[in-house]
Amino acid sequence: MIGRSRWSATAVAGFVLVASGIAAKQTAAAADATNGKALAQRWCVSCHVISPDQKSATTDAPPFSAIAAKPDFDASKLAFFLLDPHPKMPNFGLSREAAADLAAYIVSQRPR
Repeated sequence: MIGRSRWSATAVAGFVLVASGIAAKQTAAAADATNGKALAQRWCVSCHVISPDQKSATTDAPPFSAIAAKPDFDASKLAFFLLDPHPKMPNFGLSREAAADLAAYIVSQRPR
């Protein structure tokens, strides 16, 4: 019984370590909408309306709120799209993290 109790405690301790490591990785991998906003202010604002307080943009690019309001909107698909944008959109060479952050910011623009 003592050997089994010791094994159970070791197994539980190992599980806790693994679970906390997974949680830390998920937290570290979470998209940062605040950084996404900074990226949008730097790269997107001249073409897109990126926030409700912005009055206009210089082209016919859709506002972020319209992108986010689409019924089939998916942040992960948008982040993937941003990694290899269409011809009308410049290629900013975004990292996966930056693309995810920008997509997270666009999600925050969904009409409530």
